[in-house]
Parts: sequence; C-alpha cells; structure tokens
Amino acid sequence: MRKTWLLFSQTVTVLLAAYFVVASLKPEWLHRRPALGAVAVLEAPSGSSAKVAAPGSLSAAAKAASGAVVSITASKSARNANAQDPWFRFFFGDQADGEPQVGLGSGVIVSPQGYILTNNHVIEGADNVEVSLNDQRKARARIIGVDPETDLAVLKIELDRLPVIVLGNSDELDIGDQVLAIGNPFGVGQTVTSGIVSALGRNQLGINVFENFIQTDAAINPGNSGGALVDIQGRLMGINTAIYSRSGGSMGIGFAIPVSTARQVLDGIVREGIVTRGWIGVEPQELNPELAETFGVRSKSGVVITGVLQNGPAAQAGIRPGDVITSVAGQPVKNVTELLSAVAALKPGVPSKVVVQRRGSEMQVNIIPGQRQQPKRLR
Repeated sequence: MRKTWLLFSQTVTVLLAAYFVVASLKPEWLHRRPALGAVAVLEAPSGSSAKVAAPGSLSAAAKAASGAVVSITASKSARNANAQDPWFRFFFGDQADGEPQVGLGSGVIVSPQGYILTNNHVIEGADNVEVSLNDQRKARARIIGVDPETDLAVLKIELDRLPVIVLGNSDELDIGDQVLAIGNPFGVGQTVTSGIVSALGRNQLGINVFENFIQTDAAINPGNSGGALVDIQGRLMGINTAIYSRSGGSMGIGFAIPVSTARQVLDGIVREGIVTRGWIGVEPQELNPELAETFGVRSKSGVVITGVLQNGPAAQAGIRPGDVITSVAGQPVKNVTELLSAVAALKPGVPSKVVVQRRGSEMQVNIIPGQRQQPKRLR
C-alpha cells in the first residue's frame, strides 16, 4: 500500500512539473483555437436572410417611411419677356425660347389615391412636374392646389400600388424626440439623416405668413424641401421646408411644417380646391410698454390693435384702435403671429368670442369673421 501511494505521488509530481514547463515555454499548446465549426452556434443559420437591427438603429423607421417619399423635378420654359412684343419681333425677329429651368425637390405620398404633399416653392411656376418613386417608377404630376401662405402644395399622380406614409400627431412631439429627415438633397438620390427636435412653435422667421415650425438638427439641405420629417416609428410629423444657412448647406438648423397644419391644407385643397381661413379686418401690433402707455392699457400680454378696417368684421363687432386682444375663440394670444393663426382658424360666417382689454377693463365681443382673400398664384 505504501509503495502504491509513493508511486501515485511521484506520478502526480511529474505531471504537475510537466504542466508548469509547458505553461511557461509553450502556452499556446494549452489554448488552442476551437475548430471552425464550433462557432456556428453564434452565427445566423445557413441560408437565413433575417437581420436583427442593432440597438438604437432607426432602420425600421427609415424603411417604413422611405417608400412614400418621392423626388420631384419641376421645369418651366425660359421665355423671353419681350417675345410677344410686335416691335421687338419687328426689330429682332422671332426669338426661340432658351433652355428650360429645372428645379429639384421632394414630396410625400399621403393617400392611396396618389395625393402628394410638397412645398409650394418646389413647384411654383412650373409647366411640368415629374415625380420619381423609390421603386424607380415615374409619373407626371398634376397640381391640385397650392397654399403660398404656408408654402404647401398638393399634387396628384395616377399610379397603382402606391406606398403611403402614416400620418402622425405633431402635437405630441417634445423637444429632444428623435426624428429622421428623408428627401433628395442636391439631387444625389434619396437620403436619410437623423437628429432631434430642437424647438417647437418657431415663428417670426419671415419664411411664411403662417409659421409654426418644428426645428430640428437633422441635416436638411437644398432638395430636401417637401420631404418627410418622421418619428422613430416612421410616422409623418412634418414637411421639411427651410434651413438656416450662411453657406447654402446644413448648419444643424432646419424647419418643418407640422403635419397638423399640412393635414388642414390637404383637406381644404382636396375638398374645396382652396384653403378657407377667417379674417376680421384689423391692424395688429406687438404690445410694448410705450404702446400700453399711449393707449392707457394695463394688460401686459396680448396684441394691441392700432387700426380697424371700416365696416370690417372687427369694426362691426365694436373693436376700436387701442383695444388689446388677449383671446380668440378660447385660445390665448400673446403676439401677432398667434393672433393671425387663431383668426385664420375661425370659420367664416360663424360667430366667435374675442376677449379684449379696453382702458383697463376686460370685455367680450362676438365677431362674425369674413373669409381671408387668397393670394394670387405667381406664374
């Protein structure tokens, strides 16, 4: 028994010594790489085309929305302004038109019937508008209507099996929400950029008459106009419209028209051919301490009325110069932009309550708004 134990002890000692020698001189012998087949369990099954998006990837949103975003080519003939003048033709003969002018932009398919939302400035004055889909199909578009005051336009194409974007609720957006901008910048082809909502309710930018922009740092460049601003579910939140830039390229400040505004314009143009807005016939101005002192106004918020159109809706309701409007149809107004938007939302011919301050006392008047005149379309 003792001999057996000694033999076992010596064997173990020799094996341990051999292990330490190999570990010191040839450690790779102890850490051999597994056979190639051993890692098969970590790889996708053979022949599988399924791909799992990486954490934080926005590919699902891009795929959901990109099919409904189209490229728009708007062209108009370069006409000589004097070509029809008889004296010009007498001296210079018939002058042929020059090369057509071509502009590029983007648009969003919003209905299976082929209606497309884009910017008015993309197609303004165009003689021919062609739409290119992401699936390589092309079609000539018909201009259904335009709304220059919001810089929106509605087109229509006649194609079947159209991809349609899902309209979201832009009123639910918060600053910091992730968004994607999809369009055709510089005519290079469809491009997707990402960013966040930087601000909401941007106005007084001098871009449109009615301004309530979503500001984003997602890169928007020339050619993106009319394209889609979508959330991380791929739902349409806005129509990309403008950028702030000193160089002509993106500087991280882009503006989009909220889908809430775009939906109203779309419905109005498709149903009636125009967008109907209210009008009361006043000349408003931002309330400041000087004006408040001049008119004896105690209110610190609201819009002071400096002029009233004779026999207009406001005059007939009893509003006078010096009155401060603080609320329209239950909606508080703090500046001229908010007053303009609130009045525009009124239905012509339907009485609406307006709260005004006059010489320190508050009063309520009923105004029957008229219809705001449509600006003439430039050709």
